[in-house]
Amino acid sequence: MFAKISRGIDRFSTKQGDWTSLLIIPLLGVVLYEVVMRYGFNAPTVWGFEMTGFLYGMHYMFGYSYTDVKDGHVRVDIFTSMTSKKTQAIIGALTTLVLFLPVMICMTIATAKYAWYSVETVERGSTSWAPPIYPFKVIMAVCFFFLLMQGISNLIKYLQIVFEKEEVKA
Repeated sequence: MFAKISRGIDRFSTKQGDWTSLLIIPLLGVVLYEVVMRYGFNAPTVWGFEMTGFLYGMHYMFGYSYTDVKDGHVRVDIFTSMTSKKTQAIIGALTTLVLFLPVMICMTIATAKYAWYSVETVERGSTSWAPPIYPFKVIMAVCFFFLLMQGISNLIKYLQIVFEKEEVKA
């Protein structure tokens, strides 16, 4: 049952990463438009710089869980790489339980509160463009939740390795 949950989370993280990677297209469009307006017509936009920050921020945040499911986060494994798969899984499970999960639970709760306050106050940017900020804060909270779920999936996989029966070598 837990393996099925882990596979479902992995599939979700992969799909959301595949789809949200397409945020690079509107980001490219905004940057291109801003460059043409600024250098071609000497008429920079009020919103271009801020919009690139929003789009890049969303692209980055959605990439957290996708990078985790693809095992792409940077880590120092100089010592663990010399150990058995089971020992690596034990270390992975312990670090996930002691470090990752508590931090991600706190980050998810904190960003959810932050987003909720932003939605309640209909927060807007302080620039002359004054775009709504609350949707981006909601996305931030959602992305931390996605990363938390991916961490749970990883923990399930680590525990499966730890508790699996020894393989018979042929």
